[in-house]
Amino acid sequence: MPQELHTARGRQGMTLEVEVTAMTFGPYALARASDGRTVMVPNAAPGDRLAVSVTAHRRDYDLARIERILKAGPARREPPCPFLPRCGGCDWQQLDYAAQLRAKSGIIASTLGRSLNIELATDALVVPAPSEFAYRSRIRLKADSEGRLGFFERGSNRLVPIDRCIVAAPEIVLPHEIATAIGNALGEMELVGAEGREVGVAYLRRPLKRAEMERMGAAMDKNPALRGLIVHEPARRYVLGDGEIRLEIEPGLELRADADLFSQVNQEQNRAMVAAVMEMAGAREGVEILDLFCGAGNLSLPAARRGAKVRGIDSDALAVAAAERNARRLGVSTARFIAMDAAQGLQFLARARYRPEVVILDPPRTGAAELMEPLTRLGPRHIIYVSCDITTLARDLHAVVSGRYRVRTVRAFDFFPNTHHVETVVHALLT
Repeated sequence: MPQELHTARGRQGMTLEVEVTAMTFGPYALARASDGRTVMVPNAAPGDRLAVSVTAHRRDYDLARIERILKAGPARREPPCPFLPRCGGCDWQQLDYAAQLRAKSGIIASTLGRSLNIELATDALVVPAPSEFAYRSRIRLKADSEGRLGFFERGSNRLVPIDRCIVAAPEIVLPHEIATAIGNALGEMELVGAEGREVGVAYLRRPLKRAEMERMGAAMDKNPALRGLIVHEPARRYVLGDGEIRLEIEPGLELRADADLFSQVNQEQNRAMVAAVMEMAGAREGVEILDLFCGAGNLSLPAARRGAKVRGIDSDALAVAAAERNARRLGVSTARFIAMDAAQGLQFLARARYRPEVVILDPPRTGAAELMEPLTRLGPRHIIYVSCDITTLARDLHAVVSGRYRVRTVRAFDFFPNTHHVETVVHALLT
């Protein structure tokens, strides 16, 4: 047996004493054992001295769980949520909020610094959330075979049933009766609450039987707080009641869309982010702006409202239809929307010799690596990239700044207190 394999198996289950040095972009803190080995530990805080048990071995580090806190670091607190540490929903709640902001600022500065060859001051890099609790306008819960709702334990498929979520907006109340009525057909339940309205989105494993439909309808009748339920069966989608939510994305601009379409989870921070992007874009009358991954118009409509000529592209036809409805309702005439894959849309616009001054993109967490080359070839003066994943953001922008663009501004917004996630906006300028 090779010595390395023997050593790896021998370490699993070992108890180590470690010192925690930093947080990583994820649920793990970085720690050092007395032999110098790197150990990744969830639910830890910088400055902690811990007794941990090794759960898995990798070539360059161990994974471990906390057995005892020998000495708490200065930023550690008792998580306010009663379902932690079992619940896998919030991975940084053991840190006080100021420490969360410091950690996020440091991760953004180091990650973008390495990839883009820039130096970022960490002071005021991340705009704090007005509240670290009761901020999420949407949460997505798992369901078990009995229709109980909750989150999975970290790294497992074991459900932690919950009766409330302290990071959810006040409008969000868990509809246990409806989930129980649907029973084992329910896979996930998303709850969306904004402006005093709550709408549910049920993702089903199979079509409902007649008796289950009747039970679900009866449970909805007993739950007047839930304005509507959007049901996704494997082969169809339908709406019971009113499935629309209303979001104020800036003063005087209300976006209306069905609850199962993408919307940002933190409405106060989204308004701050929208204002920052509009400033970076110089959105004003006559400016040509291309908005990739436009959704229902979170960034397109504020730009068009300022007189910019906006083209929005999104692969979700329902989102594009919602954006068009919002534009008509708001009397915005300078926005046009296309239901198309972003890469195909760029090719189409390039063939049409469309040359926007500004491109805004807000892709999913996986990023938009395939768009960077055609985007830089399009040659907009401004590229504004909005991302909730700092690693894919750094990867994608590396290709941009390796060419004719330089980073002008980096601003981050803490959309997700008590988790490692953070929304980051980078403005790159053609040189």
